[in-house]
Amino acid sequence: MTKAAGGGWGAGSGRGKAAKRRQRYPTLHYLEKTARRRVPRFAFDFVEAGTGDHVGVRRNRDAFDGIEIVPRYGATANVSTDVELFGARYAAPIGIAPVGTDGLIWPGATLALARTAAAACIPYIVGTLASASLEKVAAICPNSFWFQLYGLPAKDHAVSFDLVARAAAAGAHALVVTMDAPVRAKRPKDMRNGLVVPFRPTLRTIVDVASSPLWALQLLKAGTPGFPNMEPYLGTQPTLAASAGFVQREIKGTFSWEDLQRLRDKWPRALVIKGLLHPRDAERAVELGANGILVSNHGGRQSDAAPPAIDMLPAIVAAVGTKATVLFDSGVRSGLDAARALALGAQAVFCGRAFLYGLGALGNSGSTYVADLLTEELQTAMAQHGVATLAQLRQTERRHPSVFTVRSG
Repeated sequence: MTKAAGGGWGAGSGRGKAAKRRQRYPTLHYLEKTARRRVPRFAFDFVEAGTGDHVGVRRNRDAFDGIEIVPRYGATANVSTDVELFGARYAAPIGIAPVGTDGLIWPGATLALARTAAAACIPYIVGTLASASLEKVAAICPNSFWFQLYGLPAKDHAVSFDLVARAAAAGAHALVVTMDAPVRAKRPKDMRNGLVVPFRPTLRTIVDVASSPLWALQLLKAGTPGFPNMEPYLGTQPTLAASAGFVQREIKGTFSWEDLQRLRDKWPRALVIKGLLHPRDAERAVELGANGILVSNHGGRQSDAAPPAIDMLPAIVAAVGTKATVLFDSGVRSGLDAARALALGAQAVFCGRAFLYGLGALGNSGSTYVADLLTEELQTAMAQHGVATLAQLRQTERRHPSVFTVRSG
């Protein structure tokens, strides 16, 4: 089993402190409750909420809860979670998903997540809108660094392709192109909290910050969250207001299939297409040269009518699983959830909210605590179901009542 995570809000660590932490936070649920208390309401709502009436978030959870795996007994082999993705070895098939404006729930989140990826030896997909530049992240976790790309279509995607060139120069192991944000989603909680671009503090947000002293102290240390990856494109005055305005104007829509072909031609390493739910779209992406498909419904943050991503996973595995690496995110809250997705054919899973809840609850060491927690839970789930390897996990008998069957043709 992996070691328990140490550290905390203050200095110092040790076995006694680590054991106490494990007792207090045995699952993600307890971290989430603590994060809700310790960070400003507008910041927590930004991470927790989905779009519309949050139906997609609930459906993701309900679909996972319905999946059953039949255990087999008698095996005593040691469990191994090592996985190879696009030629790189990782300690576990659990990675950190990109979350735009991650510094809201914990100022300096991007660099904390990078340190976690390096320490835990897991992949980290750094977002276009992360709170630190891709170059800084690459310097911290060079062996775990992937880059997520949003479309900036102005001037024939000039900025998009410059970001691709920067990611290549920084040594990103994979380029993860996001397809599932064709328009800006309506997120009522953010609207009610006044969390719009450009952000204008109100009396309510000031009170929220004042009631979250540890978060406020971290804000003083790390600085106001911004969009550092955008700063090279802002001219001579890369202020926060200018950066926010640039993001509001320029990040629009998804990529066309022609754009994907151009990205494939430019990108020298693994190309992953994120956000596909239909197997025919996955097949087309692979035909254009994609090496991986990241099955996702954006964590329920784009469309309440979209099916749970886990319900679409088997169809995409059946369509392209022998031709490309199939990855998964949306709704993973435990190592058991990871085991469920891996049993259904995913080669690895990614989490966004889980790692941010860890930071919000425990500070800079919280994301490493989550990485260890999820990996241990995955190892426990594998041992409980009588499998020692990820390949054996994919051979287990399982029942998936809400699986989505796609019409042929």
